[in-house]
Amino acid sequence: MTALNTYFSGMRTSIRPVMHLRADRLWEIDALRGIAIIMMVIYHLLWDLSSMGGFDIAMRSGFWGIWQNITASLFTGLVGLSMTLSYAAARQHQPSGSLFRKFFLRGLTVFSWGVVISIVTYLALGPAFYVRFGILQLIGTSIIIAYPLLRFRWLNLLLGIVVIALAPVINAQGLDIPWLQWLAPTPGAGVDYAPLIPWFGRVLIGIFLGNMFYPGGQRGFTLPDFANNLLVRFLRIMGENSLLIYLIHQPIMIATLTMLGIIHLF
Repeated sequence: MTALNTYFSGMRTSIRPVMHLRADRLWEIDALRGIAIIMMVIYHLLWDLSSMGGFDIAMRSGFWGIWQNITASLFTGLVGLSMTLSYAAARQHQPSGSLFRKFFLRGLTVFSWGVVISIVTYLALGPAFYVRFGILQLIGTSIIIAYPLLRFRWLNLLLGIVVIALAPVINAQGLDIPWLQWLAPTPGAGVDYAPLIPWFGRVLIGIFLGNMFYPGGQRGFTLPDFANNLLVRFLRIMGENSLLIYLIHQPIMIATLTMLGIIHLF
């Protein structure tokens, strides 16, 4: 199979609905990802009501500003943690040699879906509000550039703290360099904006947590078995389908709210 075929196959597989839970996955990780995706859907629902329905909701400050930060931090932290699990599993089949191609293709897949969202939002919302460098571009880029750091523990914690700490320093400079929007906070960057500084820092801390609490890809602590609890199973399904849900939830919500007359696109 050529690299191009592998890429397109990965694109299709990444959004294939998961209907049956896999027993070989750590249930708590998928459940946490399910919580994150539900938090994101709630936030985006309120964002739609605020921006298109005229509801007076402060989405960038106060309670909902904190909610957004926690949601994005949970997502990005789980990206790093999941990378350590994936790396450990791959090393069981390939004890030596580079695994970069695997992570590069995965990162490219997620990044590509981010580009799709950028194109769709540009056409639907215009140049002032489209997703220039959103959470999927961030995650895809992070998966690729974090690969050399997957073996380390405390180094990732240190680097993660440094990357996060750089954000307020850069913000204080008031820089407005459009071609660096992907790297550092830039004013007027549209919606769903997630530059590498500070968000890549959360990914690095996630790698630290993965190597700390899941050495060799195995749970390093005792946890009650709630894997088959009804609520947990629902969260796991949501977590295993997080990319698909991310891609389709906004069109579904916007169409539904429009048909109900709650929001008006034009």
